[in-house]
Amino acid sequence: MTDQTKPQPKLAIQVIPVTPFQQNTSLLWHTETMEGVFIDPGGEVDKLMGAAEHFGVKIVEVWLTHGHLDHAGGATEVAERAGCKIIGPHKDDQWLLDDIEAQWKKYGVEGSRNCVPDQYLNDGDTLTLSGETFHVLHTPGHTPGHVVIYHEEGGIAFVGDVLFRGSIGRTDFPRGNHQQLIDSITKKLWPLGNHMQFVPGHNEMSTFGQERRDNGFVADSVLGVV
Repeated sequence: MTDQTKPQPKLAIQVIPVTPFQQNTSLLWHTETMEGVFIDPGGEVDKLMGAAEHFGVKIVEVWLTHGHLDHAGGATEVAERAGCKIIGPHKDDQWLLDDIEAQWKKYGVEGSRNCVPDQYLNDGDTLTLSGETFHVLHTPGHTPGHVVIYHEEGGIAFVGDVLFRGSIGRTDFPRGNHQQLIDSITKKLWPLGNHMQFVPGHNEMSTFGQERRDNGFVADSVLGVV
C-alpha cells in the first residue's frame, strides 16, 4: 500500500518583537538549508541579526507586508548587512516607505532609513524559500499596498496589521479604508480556511477560525454570516 502522506514543510519561525511598538518581526527559515528571511524587520537590527546568528540562519531576503515605519524601519539596514534583496509590499505603499525616516524622527528615534524594495508584490504572486512556496494576497484597507504572505502546506500566514487576535487593523491613518479592510479579511483571508494560523503585526498568534468565532469586528455573528 502506497503512503500518500505528504512530507511536512521543514520550516521554523521565531517571532521577535522590536521597537517601542512591539512589532512582531518573524524570522522564518528552512531547517535543512538554514536559509531564512525576515518578515517586517521594523527596527532594532542588532537584535534581529543576533537572533539569526543565534539560530544559525543565513538571511537571503527581507519580505515586507506594508510600509509603516514599525514594520519596515529596519529593512534597508538588514538588507545591507545580510547582502540580500527587499521584496514587497505592493507598490501602492511606496509613499510610506519614502517617509520612514521622517516618521521615526517624530518619535525621537534616529537611525531608521527609508526603503526602496528590489521587487514589489502583487496579488497572486509567489515567493520561494529553499523550495517552499509562499503565496501573496493584496489586502488593502490598513494601507493601500498591504499584502499578506502565506504558506498553504504549513498552514501559516503573515498578516501584518490586517488582523489581530480579537481586533483588526486601524483604518484612521492616511489612505486607510475600513470597508476595504473588512473585504480583505472576509474575501481574501477567510477562504484560506479556519485552520490557518497567523502571525499578526502585534501581540499573540491566532487562527482564522478563532477570529471568525469571537472577534468583535469580523466574527461571523458580527457580520451576519450564517
